[in-house]
Amino acid sequence: MDVYWLEQTEADVPLGKDWLSTSEIACLNGMRFAQRRTGWRLGRWTAKRAVALYLNWPPRPHALAQIEIRPAPSGAPEAFVVNMAAPVTISLSHRSGTAMCAVASSGQKLGCDLELIEPRSAAFVADYFVAEEQALVAGASPEERPRISVLIWSAKESALKALHEGLRLDTRSVVVTLGDAYSDPALWSRLQVKCWDGRIFHGWWRTHGSVLRTIVADPSPNSPISMELKPYLPGDASFDALKRSEKKKEGVSVLQR
Repeated sequence: MDVYWLEQTEADVPLGKDWLSTSEIACLNGMRFAQRRTGWRLGRWTAKRAVALYLNWPPRPHALAQIEIRPAPSGAPEAFVVNMAAPVTISLSHRSGTAMCAVASSGQKLGCDLELIEPRSAAFVADYFVAEEQALVAGASPEERPRISVLIWSAKESALKALHEGLRLDTRSVVVTLGDAYSDPALWSRLQVKCWDGRIFHGWWRTHGSVLRTIVADPSPNSPISMELKPYLPGDASFDALKRSEKKKEGVSVLQR
């Protein structure tokens, strides 16, 4: 199964609101705190751009406003295009001015998480990790221990998102196994998460600088594919012509991919 991912930062988010739907603007206006509004805008922008890329949807503001990211009853994000459920599954995470969105075809179980690599206390590890995971952390060198503990935590977060449960479930109800905790951190490496009911999520992890990312899915996903944003000039007719040409070559409707 193919899984795509996109990252954006606060600097990528437009200042205006014309890329938001009417209901999204109302939701944004109801938020009291600036930090909450900033994080929400970043998450919505990243998810909309990822969904637009996956569906070959135009990235102009008025077109992005037709994509809505709505919370399901579980709280998980769902994508709608022109008020219809989009044929995609998404997962979203943001931390410290960076957001990540993972996208796959509809009907899949998918979760992603983005974390900063920073020390976690021994009490944190004892409270949230099972014995096998605690042993992984204890067996790491002092220099590697923060990365291993954050990696295990992030993989748990991704799995709990894929289950549409989040932190409502005990983090010890999912157990992380690392394929290679010491491979090249700049490349995607394998992991798996076993759930209390025997279900297993397969996934991947990688780092860049102080940021660590994890993605898990069911069925087992191929190595995640980065989504590249194509530059365009708003109002440029050649952009529409290019998109029509691409769609004709692919023979795929924007809502059939």
